[in-house]
Amino acid sequence: MKGEILSVGTELLMGELADTNGSWVAARLPALGIQLQYVTIVGDNLDMLADAFSRGLQRSDIIFTTGGLGPTQDDLTREGVAKAVGETPVVQQEVVRDLERYFQGRGTAMPATNIKQAYLIPSARFIPNPNGTAPGWWTQRNGKIIVNMPGPPGEMHPMFEDQVAPKLREIVKDEVTITRNIKTIGLGEGAVDETVSEFFGKENPYLGIYAKQDGVHLRIIARAKDAAAAQKLIQPVEQAIVSRLAPYVWGYDEETPEQAVGQALVQRGLTLATMESVSGGYLVNSITEVPDCASFFKGGVVAVDDGLKIANGVPAEVIQKHGAVSQQAATAMAQAIRRTLGADFGIGVVGMVGSRSDGGRQVGLAYLAIAAQGQVKEMELRIPPRRAVMKRRLANTALIELKRMINAL
Repeated sequence: MKGEILSVGTELLMGELADTNGSWVAARLPALGIQLQYVTIVGDNLDMLADAFSRGLQRSDIIFTTGGLGPTQDDLTREGVAKAVGETPVVQQEVVRDLERYFQGRGTAMPATNIKQAYLIPSARFIPNPNGTAPGWWTQRNGKIIVNMPGPPGEMHPMFEDQVAPKLREIVKDEVTITRNIKTIGLGEGAVDETVSEFFGKENPYLGIYAKQDGVHLRIIARAKDAAAAQKLIQPVEQAIVSRLAPYVWGYDEETPEQAVGQALVQRGLTLATMESVSGGYLVNSITEVPDCASFFKGGVVAVDDGLKIANGVPAEVIQKHGAVSQQAATAMAQAIRRTLGADFGIGVVGMVGSRSDGGRQVGLAYLAIAAQGQVKEMELRIPPRRAVMKRRLANTALIELKRMINAL
């Protein structure tokens, strides 16, 4: 089955928001047997939307949309579908009553504009939205399908996973595509390529290699009649790759460094504290993205000023003798925050970012330390001196190295 995605919203065209919905849906279609052909961003314009739907219905079997289902005048996805298929929307009173009850539950009356969310054309049925006021549409006409979903990820994701995907599994009988992403750190892209070179150049399963902020990723892609058959193609390749790169593998698929560390700490009943300088809180922010972070994260200090480092236990003489950007300073920070907050592990990160060198130290130079009872892991890093890159790279490296340290216990 051939498919395409329309991401709706003028704010996407203006660059005010990134189209994360399109990539999220795209990543889930291959496993459902849907071959994605086009991803299009369309503004909040009725004629453009109707034209996009008309073209999509000519070249694809199924169209997915996100956005444009709100109650305001510029939410025109429903109207675009209706115009493209030549049908007239009619208000469904039972949905109006559902909307009224939703607003009553929040202690307010339903605005009159929300009535448009109760529109439906004859060829469509509603996709319930328990997480918001905008129900989706599932339109089926002349053998083609249009699936309209709301824009907010908190509404769209559960709608797709709980209602759209199960329905697609029932009706799509085409070949499925399964992927497995193996994430490594500690070897360059060339070294990884050389280590697993015999698996490249094959069509099924296909192996791709990608350099990312959290290391080098290897993606295995297999196609088969069903998910079980595709998984059988992936399994021997995955086992061979992991056996060769075992010391460098830190995660799989959509797992993030903070998720990997959080899971490892929780499983062993261990805790973490951090003190960071050049990363400006990015490390703390990453850790606190993990839902159960309170069970393993004691807290973190963003110590840009040397006085704050000293106030949290870093000996003043370390900074005076070696400087704030030094391996000794990073190690003292890791040990101090671990001791101050009573954690099993402490992380300290410092670095040079800016437009010029300082005292012989070049921008992009960074130091990382991870302290535990009786041991310290130290690293010197050379990172492209762009502020955003340094923040991400330092935080990711610190967390992945901690995961490797935990695995070695």
